[in-house]
Amino acid sequence: MIAAQYYEKLDENKVRCLLCPHECLIHPGRVGICYIRQNIKGSLYAISYGRVSATHLDPIEKKPLFHYHPGSAIFSVSGIGCNLGCPYCQNWELAHPQDMFRKQDPRKVIDKLTRELLPEQLIEEALKYKPENNIGIAYTYNEPLIWFEYLLKAAKLAHEHNLKNIIVTNGYLNEKPFAELLPFIDAMNIDIKGFSNEFYHRLGGKLEPVLRLAKRAKRQCHVEITNLLIPGWNTDDRHITELVDWIADNLGSDTPLHFSRYFPARKLALPPTPIVVLKKAQQIALEKLNYVHLGNI
Repeated sequence: MIAAQYYEKLDENKVRCLLCPHECLIHPGRVGICYIRQNIKGSLYAISYGRVSATHLDPIEKKPLFHYHPGSAIFSVSGIGCNLGCPYCQNWELAHPQDMFRKQDPRKVIDKLTRELLPEQLIEEALKYKPENNIGIAYTYNEPLIWFEYLLKAAKLAHEHNLKNIIVTNGYLNEKPFAELLPFIDAMNIDIKGFSNEFYHRLGGKLEPVLRLAKRAKRQCHVEITNLLIPGWNTDDRHITELVDWIADNLGSDTPLHFSRYFPARKLALPPTPIVVLKKAQQIALEKLNYVHLGNI
C-alpha cells in the first residue's frame, strides 16, 4: 500500500480521486469504482501497490500487438481491479473480484488473490527472460492504468534496464496522469469497446476520454486498437464504419485494428460472435485501414 497520486481532500474526510474520468467521490473506508484506491482516514491510498495477480511470458502477438517487434516475447504482469464494468469481461476474476467476494474488505481480498512483487523485483524477473527473447514488460490481463503508482515506478525502472513497456488497456485515464506516464510507454493496445456513448453507458463510462487518450498516445508511441464484437451490441455496419472512419482520420490508416470474437463470460450469456460477422467487419475496415486482424477464432 502506498499514498495515491491525483486526488483532492474534501470536507468530512471525503476525497475526490482525479486519476480517471469517473473522478469518484470516496467516503472514509470506501474504495472507488476501480476497487484498488481506498479512502483511509481522509487520505487516498493505492492499496494494491506492490501486489501482482499473475505473471507469464507471452508471445507479443497475444497482447495483441502484431506490428511491434513481431516474433518476440513479452513478460506479462497483472494487478487487480478495473474502472469499467463490462458485463462480458473475459478476465473478470482479476478485474472484478467483488463479484466473488461481496462485502469483504478489499485489502483482504487483494491479499488473497495476489502476491508481493515490488517494481524492483518485477524488473529482476523480466530480465531473467532476456535469453528467451523477452523485450520487456506488458501490463495486462486486468486494467493496468488504475495501477498508476506501481505502473509509473516499474515503467521508469524498465527503461533504465533497456526493457520496453507495453500497456494493454481500456484507455480510461485522465489527461494529466497520462501525460506523466506516456514518456515511459513504448507500445499500447487500446480497447475501444464500442463507438457510441450509448455503448459506453452500459459499461458505466464515456467514449470521448478513450478517443482523446488514443490520439495522444499515437503521437508518442506505437498504438494498435482492439474492438470486441458482441452480437447485437456493436456489430451493425454503422457502428463498425464509424469506428473505422475515426481510426483512419485520427490515428492514420496504418494503425492496426483487431476485431476480436466475443464468448460468453461474467454476466453476459449471448452466443459467441459468428465468424461471418467478424469477416464482414474486416472487409468494411480494409476499405480504410491497411492492417485488420481477427482474433479469438
